[in-house]
Amino acid sequence: MQLESTESNRPAGQRWELIDKYGRRHTSLRISVTDACNIRCKYCMPAVVSGFLSQDRLLSYDAIARIVQVLARAGIRKVRLTGGEPLMRPDLFKLVEKLRSVSGLTQIAMTTNGMLLRDSLDRLVQAGLSHVNISLDTLREPAFREISRRDGLEKVLGGVEAAVRSPLQVRLNALILKDINLEDLIPLVRYARELRIVIRFIEFMPLDASRAWSADQVVTGDELRRIVESEFGPLTPADSSDPSQPARDYFFEDKIGGIGFIDPVSKPFCSDCNRLRLTADGKFRNCLFGQDEWDVKPLVVFPQSESADEAIYQLVRTCVEQKHPSHGISQIGFHPPERAMYQIGG
Repeated sequence: MQLESTESNRPAGQRWELIDKYGRRHTSLRISVTDACNIRCKYCMPAVVSGFLSQDRLLSYDAIARIVQVLARAGIRKVRLTGGEPLMRPDLFKLVEKLRSVSGLTQIAMTTNGMLLRDSLDRLVQAGLSHVNISLDTLREPAFREISRRDGLEKVLGGVEAAVRSPLQVRLNALILKDINLEDLIPLVRYARELRIVIRFIEFMPLDASRAWSADQVVTGDELRRIVESEFGPLTPADSSDPSQPARDYFFEDKIGGIGFIDPVSKPFCSDCNRLRLTADGKFRNCLFGQDEWDVKPLVVFPQSESADEAIYQLVRTCVEQKHPSHGISQIGFHPPERAMYQIGG
């Protein structure tokens, strides 16, 4: 279900804004609902996890909805539910229902590994989910097992195909590791074209829990594009009305499907970043690679009041104001954040 994007959706009397000192207006919020995951992808998680956050440390659905309601007054228009694996959080559709009632939102999206998607899909759609991105790095079970350290490719493919049949806007996300799944590039593109959906390739970022990342493992978006064009012909850049969109999207000559490249390592897009992140335990982050966090959990009190809303807004405003001009991956002295990807939110 696509939420309408109309001026009438804007909250009456809006006066708050989330603009950093570089003029970037923040309209997108990525919400991690859990750090738990049912696979252990090499580029994200350690092979063995000592433990995930306990339920009492997670933000409740009421608290998340409350925070989103406040930030919608300050211009947040899109939310994306992430993890870990968001569908590991019980009854996620109940959070979607709460978010659907927030005035001002134009999009409620989710990023998932797809393994639990088929059984959850109908309730999520009915609750108001509008977009889903599904991670799919290979179509080969041995490569899937090597990357994710688990079995389950058929479950992922079942989730993809169920999503394509649903009213949701569906995209595939893939991450290519030079020594593991580069050979899967063309089959993945062909699979997405058969389904007539967009696939986006994301560069390997220094967010793996084992801290094994190195630049020579990265297959850049430009490299991938050249390989794709050698197989499918020239790609035509797609027009984008949203400069903050991290992907550079392209059309194929026959206009079947689509392809995009998200290149945070080789071509950072920090100058147009409009994203904030909320971790599962209630910490705001202004950058995926940032070192600082702002704890909003103590401020989420009930019953709701204007002064409490103001406190939440002021904390997030401080977070935004302290955002750096770029993430600095290519700079000397760069240090990855202490948290790995699954602990921050994809």
